[in-house]
Amino acid sequence: MAEHLLVVDDAASMRELLSILFEREGYTVSVASSAEEAVAALRKMSIDLVLTDMNMPGMSGLELVRLVRSGAIPQHVNLPMVMVTAYGTTQSAIQAMKNGATDYVLKPFDNDELRIVVRKALGHQALIQENETLKAALNQGFGEIIGTSAAMQSVYSLIRRIQDSQISCLVRGESGTGKELVARAIHNGSPRADAPFVAVNCGAIPEGLIESELFGHRRGAFTGALRDRVGYFAAANQGTLFLDEIGEMPLSAQVKLLRVLQERQVTQVGDTAAQDIDVRIIAATNRDLEQEIQAGRFREDLYYRLNVVHIELPPLRNRRGDIGLLAEHFVRYYAQVHTKPVRGLSDEVVEVLRAYTWPGNVRELQNAMEGAVAMEQGPQITPSSLPSRLRRTRTVAVTPELGSALVGEEGVDLDGILVEVESQYLQAALNMAQGNKTRAAALLGMSFRSFRYRLAKLELDSV
Repeated sequence: MAEHLLVVDDAASMRELLSILFEREGYTVSVASSAEEAVAALRKMSIDLVLTDMNMPGMSGLELVRLVRSGAIPQHVNLPMVMVTAYGTTQSAIQAMKNGATDYVLKPFDNDELRIVVRKALGHQALIQENETLKAALNQGFGEIIGTSAAMQSVYSLIRRIQDSQISCLVRGESGTGKELVARAIHNGSPRADAPFVAVNCGAIPEGLIESELFGHRRGAFTGALRDRVGYFAAANQGTLFLDEIGEMPLSAQVKLLRVLQERQVTQVGDTAAQDIDVRIIAATNRDLEQEIQAGRFREDLYYRLNVVHIELPPLRNRRGDIGLLAEHFVRYYAQVHTKPVRGLSDEVVEVLRAYTWPGNVRELQNAMEGAVAMEQGPQITPSSLPSRLRRTRTVAVTPELGSALVGEEGVDLDGILVEVESQYLQAALNMAQGNKTRAAALLGMSFRSFRYRLAKLELDSV
């Protein structure tokens, strides 16, 4: 549908000129000979842009802008309004902009210049409307967490219930599901929101340094300790300490962590005096810690100390209804970052995204959308701009006949089949990457840590 312009000018010749000019451009044009007549038209009609003269008998164009922006005509409070003035004036033009005009042109104007100004104002308004629509959808999420699925609503409910308490929390989910975002949401909604939020990746700290990193050390406590160091616990005092990948922490460090949690005191390496600390602990892992306890790799007493409340984050494949919303968010974000005129996704792309399994979860989707924005040349993301692994996705409709053929009378060992398929993919990726595990993980769309964990789980470490 063509955009509807309202031309407001007391000069009949100018109304006729502008009507002809913009009707030739494909717009629908209505006219008003005064600002008062324009107000009446705005109350009755749906208008996409007003092009108004500044100086008119009775109500001026500037007063018309002020009236519209005041909310007197609620459906048009954000209407693009372009001011046309012959009165010098940059000063009057600046005054118009201060009072809410979208843009201005000075008489005598160039027709091409006026076309560009109108097109830009309409484009800006369309972008505002798109952003408002997206914000309304995102408001159904939680803080920086995006998603409206039932699974995510359960997560939001848990976050709300524990925000005001001081209890420890364990967040579990696959790599890339947004565990740190959940921890930040808990912190930001808590009485500790104005105090520090400190995030620590336990798997990234060498075993020999973890005590120093967590609790701090005194100068000269060990070789290389050239100055006093404040540990993460002290840095997070009065706030929240997020211990990510807690399942990667070595047993020796787990013992010391448990003692700190019990006594609420830390002692720096090389010191004898204990310091009181007031820190809320939120831990996260992509491992099954109960299995880790059975295997002797995680302390049961520490597990119960951390797991006072348990939040399970669903993988992206289990919340497919959120995929389009997440993708739209990332596209708009990266379009702004990379100054690309990309506004959204084609319907075909949304189908492709929903059909893919997303082993790297939201982080993989985010990276895919950044790459797609960089590759796309048009206004919407198209399938050709997506990573090739996404375009290879195929779905199969399982009819009753196909289901009977797949399962058979005696049933199947589905877990065994899935393990075999996973093993084949891991081995194939390693072969293609010539044994380079980092590249193999990238070929499968997963993080190196997740790839290494799957190799260990399937006892393929030596492959």
